[in-house]
Amino acid sequence: MVNLEWYRTFKSVYKNGNFSLAAKELFISQPAVSQQMSMLEAHVGYKLFIRKSKGVEPTEYAKLLNNLIIEALDRLENVESGFRSKALDANRLITVGVSKHLFTSVGSVLISKFDYIDFSFHENDVLFELVDTKKIDFAIITTKYDTFDTVQKKLGEMKQIIVGSTNIDPIEVHRHIKSNNYDAVENWLNEQKWFSHDSGIPHIKLFWLHVFNKKRPSMVPNYIIPSEYEMLEVLSRNTGIAVTWNLNAKKFITENKLLLLWESSNMPTTTVYLLSAKNTNFNTIVPEIQAELTAVFS
Repeated sequence: MVNLEWYRTFKSVYKNGNFSLAAKELFISQPAVSQQMSMLEAHVGYKLFIRKSKGVEPTEYAKLLNNLIIEALDRLENVESGFRSKALDANRLITVGVSKHLFTSVGSVLISKFDYIDFSFHENDVLFELVDTKKIDFAIITTKYDTFDTVQKKLGEMKQIIVGSTNIDPIEVHRHIKSNNYDAVENWLNEQKWFSHDSGIPHIKLFWLHVFNKKRPSMVPNYIIPSEYEMLEVLSRNTGIAVTWNLNAKKFITENKLLLLWESSNMPTTTVYLLSAKNTNFNTIVPEIQAELTAVFS
């Protein structure tokens, strides 16, 4: 049976014209090179190399053999190299930055796919700086940055919505929304108990700005829980409403733990990106990570 290592050694000898140089390139001994070439010659039945004072010279049959195998051997070596690279990437520690408010929705997807991940929680600007300086490998962000040293891949879009606990009767507010009676909608919302993940309520202010054209909502949050997903968990077991990303609320709504009170067409979507540095050892798994996370937003 033919040994593929014979052909790999043949390729190196043919290229270098020297058994010693081939041995150095392949990290084997010169006698091992000579032995493999003797065995290959015995297998094919022809002399492949003629020894000279400064190396070896290929015979006509060696030239023919090289033409026949070189393309297939190159493809095989490329497959082997790619497989080793992917195996290395799969077993390396991956460092990923993400907002703590999005971690539960996207982190579990990566955890199910990769064996070693070190997560860190930061907001967009800090995450960009960490990737740009190659202190972390990837970041999930909601701001577009234009630089030469990083790559941003779109993962999808998400939108802020208003959700409520299941013990709230939504009939009245839905009636006001349907009739475009925004004053009545706002009054109803102000009468509810509010949950928020930030005392500055930037997410609620943004919703009020786009939907009611007001910079400041008149409501005050009753409960502030500094993680959006945890806030939704608490809300689902109590009474109240909240502004949240539809991505985070999706599981709660599907499982009938929260009600979708309002998904306003006036509220714009926010694009989510996968940020990575250029020319890193993880370039081969960027498409894999992108595909896994893109599915979250579908």
